[in-house]
Amino acid sequence: MTNNAGAAGQARRYGAIKQQVGLDMWILIPAVILAAIGLVMVGSASIAIAEGQGLGSHYYTWKHAAYLSFGVLSALLFTLLSTEFLYKISRPMMLLGALVLLTVFIPGLGKVVNGSARWIHLGPINFQTVEAAKLMLIVYMAGYLVRHQDAIQTNFFATFKPLMIAGLYMVILLLQPDLGSAVVITFIVGGMLFLAGAAWKHIAILIALISPAFIWAAMEPYRLRRIVSFMDPWADPFNSGFQLTQALIAIGRGEMFGVGLGGSIQKLFYLPEAHTDFIFSVYAEEMGLVGVLVLMMLFVTLIGRVLMVGLASVQAKRHFAGFLAYGVGLWLSFQALVSMGVNMGVLPTKGLTLPLISSGGSSILMTCMAIGLVLRVKYELDLEADPRIKRRRELAGYSNAQ
Repeated sequence: MTNNAGAAGQARRYGAIKQQVGLDMWILIPAVILAAIGLVMVGSASIAIAEGQGLGSHYYTWKHAAYLSFGVLSALLFTLLSTEFLYKISRPMMLLGALVLLTVFIPGLGKVVNGSARWIHLGPINFQTVEAAKLMLIVYMAGYLVRHQDAIQTNFFATFKPLMIAGLYMVILLLQPDLGSAVVITFIVGGMLFLAGAAWKHIAILIALISPAFIWAAMEPYRLRRIVSFMDPWADPFNSGFQLTQALIAIGRGEMFGVGLGGSIQKLFYLPEAHTDFIFSVYAEEMGLVGVLVLMMLFVTLIGRVLMVGLASVQAKRHFAGFLAYGVGLWLSFQALVSMGVNMGVLPTKGLTLPLISSGGSSILMTCMAIGLVLRVKYELDLEADPRIKRRRELAGYSNAQ
């Protein structure tokens, strides 16, 4: 009876601890608000586009809502995947990601949109493979950094190997072509190496080695026109500078408090891709400077918390989990920065979605999965903080180094 009572007491205490450990609200709440803003803005920005294509007024709204629903379900599933399991499968993720990128070249499966082979056709949906490849690469890089943690800080070739992997992805992406995603992937790899403690001199050498490749890629005539028009879009406002000038007009019309939800004029066929790449401009027009600052604060809160979870995990010797969170934080921060920068004219025009805001099923789905992964990292970190649970996990053979 005494043993049974003791076991029951331990079970109650363990259950009480688990009840105190839940989803991180500093991640969940900003993500939910951003997703809600995205759904509303896709609805606002896409009505005229859908009607112009002969579709129902709310076609893109319902489509976005469906992808968002699948994204939420996927995020919940990712919260059930332990980081120990992800560590075990991290080695083949690099190769799997490359194979996923190559599927766009398979006849009958790959689909060309606007001259770019970036999508695969899966029944009623089109999926942009690079979004899945980003998450796979983050999982691989987190495992690689754990396995070579000491070498990364002292050995140049240990630092150079991930760059070769990024180079492989870059070659495939340039064949599609998709320079923007190649830049995002290179930034993620470089950022994770830096946060893992790679030497400054090694990173400087790597930057010097990879820069010529990006310069060469940027010399493509249509990319060069974008760079030139970005520097002075008003020099040719009806041709090469059309997208940026219309985006700037939209942002300028928003002034302090915006023209009101649904009141955008630029979305009425003036602004190309109003519900995808340039949705930030429509948002700025309708919500004004105040709305833009709120949106930016939500991104800062979400991404800052993700990076803090990564730092706390590394400090707790949970390096794999920490590097996973770092990778997701770098991905979301860089893509959000580039997307908003393009819309505001501080960066050359590049087709990157604004995470959780832009219409795009692949982006929404994989972003939700990434957030679910970070929620799992934080959940395990909270569990690990309790000495009783830590002891249970150690007896089960779980390694903190993972």
